[in-house]
Amino acid sequence: MNSTRVQVTPDQEQAALAWLSRLHDQPSRTDQALFSRWLQADPAHAEAYAQAQVLWELSEVPASRLAQEEAFALQGLLREMDRPRRSPLRRWSAPLAMAACLLLMIAMGAGWQPQRWLDDLGADYVSAPGQVRTVTLADRSEVTLDTDSAIAVDFSGGERHVRLRRGSAFFSVSHTGEPFVVDARGGEARVLGTQFEVRLQDEGARVTVLSGRVGVTPGKGAPQQILTANQQQAYADGTAQPLHAVDSELQLAWRQGWLNYSKSSLAEVVDDLRRYYPGRILLFNDALAARRVSGSFPNKDPQAVLDSLQGVLGFEQHNLLGRVIVLR
Repeated sequence: MNSTRVQVTPDQEQAALAWLSRLHDQPSRTDQALFSRWLQADPAHAEAYAQAQVLWELSEVPASRLAQEEAFALQGLLREMDRPRRSPLRRWSAPLAMAACLLLMIAMGAGWQPQRWLDDLGADYVSAPGQVRTVTLADRSEVTLDTDSAIAVDFSGGERHVRLRRGSAFFSVSHTGEPFVVDARGGEARVLGTQFEVRLQDEGARVTVLSGRVGVTPGKGAPQQILTANQQQAYADGTAQPLHAVDSELQLAWRQGWLNYSKSSLAEVVDDLRRYYPGRILLFNDALAARRVSGSFPNKDPQAVLDSLQGVLGFEQHNLLGRVIVLR
């Protein structure tokens, strides 16, 4: 039978990944015999195993890294919940760690996100992946949370403080006379009344002003930079990047359901799409990640955006169970 016509079920994909992990961990003769019988029992088993081998070859180093990151985030979550420390995590070999990570991601999909749980535990308002949510704070200010975002709010002590814990948020601040401060990755944006966005990035944050004036301080003791309408500034590790002009309406079109890019790297685009996708999108090719993208895309269907970009950039996609997309 032509393998392209074989339909592989989710259960068969999971079984193939389980066999792949088992066979890389010094299988016994009994294991080998059982695997041979399983492989021959259904043409879909051979197809599923071939797909699993492709993913294995693509994923060994990145998935091993993901396993370490998830373990670190889980330990942080347990500390935050003040639970007793469990016994140390088992030290897997790199191939077995990769397989375990992939199985975990596929079996649990978006539900296995310790870092998200940790963010949400300390948040007052949260948006789910794919959801854009607007909330009204006690001072009548409005906050629009981009997909997969979280904020904590503290209006005590004569200042209105919001901490951006995950994702990005657009603020329409009411003028009460009290400063309104958004804390993000060691820096802050301070205003009295204005409209602006704060977005977390890899090691810092980015502030985009739609109207009014916003004072951006990249870190403790650093000088403040005043931003006005259609200006943007990013910072990381206490250091601000040069302020520059932007079309703020275009940059903030996610509020109306659009993602706009002008010569952005594919890595940046994928980072955005990850927050709209309920599972995982993994990009394992550094050269591909650096490719530049321009265009406007609806944010409601990340798979459709990837399909469109695939037609232009010519990369490969591998989809597992509708929960994990691998790009190369």
